[in-house]
Amino acid sequence: MKIALIQGRDQGSIQANVDYTVARIREAAAAGAEVVCTQEMFTTAYFCRDEDPNHFDLAEPIPGPTTERLQEVAALCGVVVVGALFERRAAGLYHNSAVIIDADGSLLGTYRKNHIPQDPAFEEKFYFTPGDSGYPVWKTRAGTIGVLICWDQWYPEAARLMALAGAEVIFYPTAIAWLPEEKAELGEGQHHAWETVMCGHAVANGCYVAAANRVGTEGESEFWGQSFVSNYMGQVMQRASVAEEEVLIADCDMRALEEHRRWWPFFRDRRIETYGEIDRRWRH
Repeated sequence: MKIALIQGRDQGSIQANVDYTVARIREAAAAGAEVVCTQEMFTTAYFCRDEDPNHFDLAEPIPGPTTERLQEVAALCGVVVVGALFERRAAGLYHNSAVIIDADGSLLGTYRKNHIPQDPAFEEKFYFTPGDSGYPVWKTRAGTIGVLICWDQWYPEAARLMALAGAEVIFYPTAIAWLPEEKAELGEGQHHAWETVMCGHAVANGCYVAAANRVGTEGESEFWGQSFVSNYMGQVMQRASVAEEEVLIADCDMRALEEHRRWWPFFRDRRIETYGEIDRRWRH
């Protein structure tokens, strides 16, 4: 499965962002990609840096105008598209979502971000309702994929549930940044933790993991790019730059993945009868 990650910056408007992304999807398809994944909320700037109810006007329904554009380019290019955008489900009900579109242009489904952060410059609980779509996977023309979004990256339960449902590649559309008051002291460690935890998901679940981050500075937030693809041994196969717009392409060997799972049978050796307390908030 040849996959592509679009690492871009905000182009200034929804229309410009969609046009830019459609052009990058065409570019990836021309390079042989079978699945193309955007960054988190690719249609807009990362508006969650503050709490402003006017930003709700940026949301759109699914299906909607952006979904239709992605369906058109998917069918035209014969590629699977994972497109992450701001969803208006109803008045007062909004989600941070991703649509999964098959290579014939059909809309396979929507994943809604389950884990919603709340930090300075990441005021997401103000905007997003936690997802209620569970942890589905999709059987696409290219293979079986899972999709999680940004803050979901830190939760091994989410990756495990998708792997148990058959995901061969888990995609993580992302918008993660450094803040100027933290970068000098904490920036290197923050990036290391971010990449390492996802590589760990790849190892523990015997799958490929692909994270598409954005670049550029918006307000004081410096998005750190470095989109990457990890193989099932936690080795980074491809990594994009810190600051440049790129289309990152990687080959994921499904036959090698099958062979790996035979020799590292983590699913076989799980002691599921001992995990009953995992659904508790805390054990004390």
